[in-house]
This record gives sequence, C-alpha cells and structure tokens, in this order.
Amino acid sequence: MERQQQIMAIRILSICFIFFGSMNLVVAQNIDLGTPIAPGSDPANIPVFEPGAEIFPDGDPAAPAEGKGGLPTNIIEIFLSLNYWILPFGIATLIAIWFTTERVVVLRRGRVIPKPFVQRFLKLLEEGELDKDEALQICEENGSPVAMVFAHGVRKWGKPSVEVEQAIIDGGERQVSSLRRHLRVINGVATVTPLIGLLGTVWGMLESFNQISIAGAMGNTEQLASGIALALVTTAAGLIVAIPSLIIYMYLSGRVDDLVMKMDDLAQRVVINISAEGLAEQQSRPRKTATAKKAAS
Repeated sequence: MERQQQIMAIRILSICFIFFGSMNLVVAQNIDLGTPIAPGSDPANIPVFEPGAEIFPDGDPAAPAEGKGGLPTNIIEIFLSLNYWILPFGIATLIAIWFTTERVVVLRRGRVIPKPFVQRFLKLLEEGELDKDEALQICEENGSPVAMVFAHGVRKWGKPSVEVEQAIIDGGERQVSSLRRHLRVINGVATVTPLIGLLGTVWGMLESFNQISIAGAMGNTEQLASGIALALVTTAAGLIVAIPSLIIYMYLSGRVDDLVMKMDDLAQRVVINISAEGLAEQQSRPRKTATAKKAAS
C-alpha cells in the first residue's frame, strides 16, 4: 500500500513538472521581443521597459483577451468546469458513501460482540450449567459474528483443546472475511479516482495544446494557462475523493482488527471451558469440594 502511494505521488509530481515546463516553453515562444538591436547602435535609442507599462500594445494578437478563458473562482465554477468528467467522480463518491455507511453500521461493536450475550454465555459455561446442545442452540439463536465463532468451537465439545481451538480459528476466518467485505471497494475508490484525475488532466492538456497549435505561434498564452489550470482541476477532484476514502478505509480496517482481537480473547475462554481438559477440571471441582467437607466433618 505504501509503495503504491509513493509511486502515485511520483507520477503526479512528474506530470506537474512536465505541464509547467511545457507552459513556460510556449510562453517563451509567444513573447515578442521586438526588433533585434544592431551592433553599434546608439544606447539612447535602445527601448527601456518602464514599470507599469503594458507588455502587449493595443491590438497585439498575443495580448490576453479579457473575459475569455477565465479560471474558475468558486466551488460552483470548479464543479461545472469538470464537464463530463464529473460523471466518474460522482459515481465514485456515491460508491464510497454507500459502502462506508454500510460498513459503519455492520461493524458496530454491539452488533459484532453483543455484551449481554457474551457475559451470559461465558458465565453459564464457567458454572457448568450448559451442555453441548444448549450451548449450540444459544449461539445459533443469537446469530452475531462472535456467537458463530463460539458455535464452531461448541461443535467440538469435549474434544482436545487443539481440535476445539482449530475449529474456532476456522470459524473466525470466515467471520473476518465477512467483516472485511466491501472494504476492498472503498480502497478501490481511493486508488482509482486519482488515476481518473490524471487521465482527465492529460486529456485536458492535449486539448489545450491542440488549441494553441490551431491558433499558431502567436496563440493566446492566457488561454493556454487557463486550459492547463482547468485540466488540473480533474486531478484535484480525484484527490478530493481519494483522500477521504483512504482515511475511511484505514479507519474501518483498524476497527476490524480491534474486533478480531477481542473475539480471539473471548474464544480462548470458550476453549478452556468446553475442551476435554476443561471439562475434566470442572468435573473434579465438586469432588474436591465434597472431599474437603468430609475431611472437615
């Protein structure tokens, strides 16, 4: 993941350097430096640029046209300047919002690890008040992810602790896969949208240079700069969608890892109580108590 982000950042910087270098080259080609100064000319006749003077004289075709090719100045204009590129960004945004909302609801701790069920189930197991069928029925009726993990272990009731633990591991892998479902979609949005933005930028740059080539060597440099700026809007839009999506993906992945660790701790307590070793220890406790009472009497 980190290597992919570094490669993407290098690509963005490289494209920006190429774009701005090309813009400076075109601007340099379009500036009219005037008539060359002949050797031996009188220094008094050499024109001097005065601060505040107009670079382009009136009627110069290279002079910027006011009111044409202006840059977007507010959010609405930036939104409209995307043109047809707004469609993929809009779809990506809806996908990210939809699956983020769904995962936030699904990954609630109270849904994955319901506290009342866990406390009651473990208490009954530790007190020896449940048999295999009753414990399995309780887990299946609850239906939460942690209950399904417990159910895999209960099916191995009375087996050695190694078998019970392996069954719980198998069931836990299935539940982890279910918890991580759709997280890959959010990660996909965070990965694809910057690439769509780069594609839009390259496409916009091609259109800008095509307009300059049609206008000739004395094309409007402000129009070129405006075209480049509008082309970079797609890259900005892609990053605006990708950065929150990546943050959300990392947050939800961390929540899944935290829930898995908690489920593993609870599952170990189940293994201790339903394995052959645990059941043998539970059966020996009453006998120890009875022996102690007889000895005391």
